[in-house]
Amino acid sequence: MLANYYKGFLFIILGMFHLSSTAQTPSNSANRQKVEFYELRGTNAIDIGAGTSVINGDLVNPEFEIYFHAGYKRFIIPHLNINFSYNKFNLAYVDIYNEGFMSFDLNLESTLFPHHKFSPFVFAGAGYNASNYFKQTAMKIQGGGGIEYILTEGFGLKLYTDYNYVMSDELDGVISGASDDTYFRIGLGVNFYFGGEKKKAKILKDQPSIINSNQIISFN
Repeated sequence: MLANYYKGFLFIILGMFHLSSTAQTPSNSANRQKVEFYELRGTNAIDIGAGTSVINGDLVNPEFEIYFHAGYKRFIIPHLNINFSYNKFNLAYVDIYNEGFMSFDLNLESTLFPHHKFSPFVFAGAGYNASNYFKQTAMKIQGGGGIEYILTEGFGLKLYTDYNYVMSDELDGVISGASDDTYFRIGLGVNFYFGGEKKKAKILKDQPSIINSNQIISFN
């Protein structure tokens, strides 16, 4: 089931990646391309998402459960941001186990085409995993990716997934096997961008005007 789940998601990502790569239009100049980032996105973002989570642990018949996400991104450069998120989700097995969890994740994320409306993105980092009321806690590492489409200036729609490796074998309440427990999440979310007006103004100020770059020569 997990293999089919990730195959389907991979096909979606590859299809949208093909759309993004064929839909790009070249910029008139390097400065113009820099401005496009601030016209579409910004130096900061609040992101919200919801979707489903599924465990890969020691028991059989894992069940897809609910998942919610809220976070903040700070762009270091247009291609790279650091972000922190709070995630609330359930992990379950059919008729056996259903437990609420939360995670606090810190990631480095790369936006591959930050100057265009369509862009794939990838991320990786570390986090802190906890069951409800912090009865069970563990560190974890995670990685994932997705695709974003800017619907209008400062507002992006994204589809994404992540893989989480928990440094504990007690996630599902059963200690068995040689490896620790893992889980997957997939979500649909939005990015609300803001900031960058000063950087945009500076780029536009430094950009030569048509009059300055194409001076009229008089032959009097």
